[in-house]
Amino acid sequence: MTTWIQSTPTSQLQTKTLTGVHATTSADLQLTGKTLQALRGFGGCFNELGYLPLNQLKADQQEDILKDLFSPDGLNFTFNRTPIGANDFAETWYSYDETAGDYQLKHFSVDHDKQTLIPYIKRAQKYQPNLQLFASPWTPPTWMKFPKVYNFGRIVMTPENLQAYADYFVKYLQAYEEQGIHVQRVCPQNEVFADQKFPSCLWSSDDLRTFIRDYLGPTLEKSGLDTDIFLGTLNGPEDTSFSPTGMKLDNYNRYVDNILFDGDARKYIKGIGYQWAGQHAIERTHASWPEIELIQTESECGMGDNSWSYAEYIFHLVNHYFTAGATAYTYWNIILGDSISTWGWHQNSLFSIDSKTQEVTRNPEYYVMRHYAHYVKPGAHVLATTGHFNSMGKAFRNPDGQLVVVVQNALERELPFTFADPENPDKGVQATLAPNSFNTFVID
Repeated sequence: MTTWIQSTPTSQLQTKTLTGVHATTSADLQLTGKTLQALRGFGGCFNELGYLPLNQLKADQQEDILKDLFSPDGLNFTFNRTPIGANDFAETWYSYDETAGDYQLKHFSVDHDKQTLIPYIKRAQKYQPNLQLFASPWTPPTWMKFPKVYNFGRIVMTPENLQAYADYFVKYLQAYEEQGIHVQRVCPQNEVFADQKFPSCLWSSDDLRTFIRDYLGPTLEKSGLDTDIFLGTLNGPEDTSFSPTGMKLDNYNRYVDNILFDGDARKYIKGIGYQWAGQHAIERTHASWPEIELIQTESECGMGDNSWSYAEYIFHLVNHYFTAGATAYTYWNIILGDSISTWGWHQNSLFSIDSKTQEVTRNPEYYVMRHYAHYVKPGAHVLATTGHFNSMGKAFRNPDGQLVVVVQNALERELPFTFADPENPDKGVQATLAPNSFNTFVID
């Protein structure tokens, strides 16, 4: 039995009728017989500016959205992200310890998170008992940096400062454990190449290697916590000999390989997280370090127009990251109110909540994630394919043996489409894909 679900700009999640095809080959998309990486799953980020508008809705509406996002009957988001302190979609700037020179972290507290992020995560756990988390800071506390501001700047590389920052990670993980929330992975810094007006911090390759090798790795190991370190989240590096700003961009090998070729640092690194311009680097890591797990850590966010055309781009990104070896895909703003960050950036989201009318809207990127995340289960394997739709389609084998094919028609006209599994001709698909459509075929 094969089920076909199709979404277009005007009609979403429609169950379509298809004609079975018994074929051993297809020029469009067919399996090669090779099984690739197993997937951890899909997810999104717990942001304050998502929880606050959600909390303004009626109780039943809130539960409907949370169930839609996290339960197996909805998007089944299992692999999720949370910030360590304020990010660019926090209500305001904060860290867990803003007492200058507090190297013993006597004033450390996650009380701020008890109002927003912690209840947000715990309510998601209600619908997703297998929820996993990875976490990253957007910046260290301001007193650990130069200049001493939440935006811009770098961490001060003194031993007492770096040790205090490693201890800061451990205290965060322990505080969340006390709240019944286990964080399985941490990344040392969000977007190491981003010097932004919102919370950010630049890290050179040498500085990041030193912090992981000499401070964060040993400190986390001594703590006894069951939390892995992932190198990231890397929004690059970008290799180029030309930059319109005149800025020298980082060479891939000098940045990533500089860390990975240091065995004393690499022994603490269980994986690497890529996002944004990191999409251009992930394939090089996968080719050179196939034994290292790769994850996609933040979906690109658009400019708040929530257009179908941008959703098509996100569909391409999901396909690209899995082709490059990623084991997870993490969406960014799963919920937004007025789509604007505290620092003035309008962005896209899965759900929009009108601040005046409280009207809830599922945006086009919701349907992108639905076509993947609802049908492709945690533990599914990516299957190697060949054919003319290879840049628009991907095949997966769920743990129960179910075959899932997710394919886009990016053209503005109908396209005939066939799929074949040479070893199982009765599993073939023959369909006509609507223009600008997302399609999922579930083959039992």
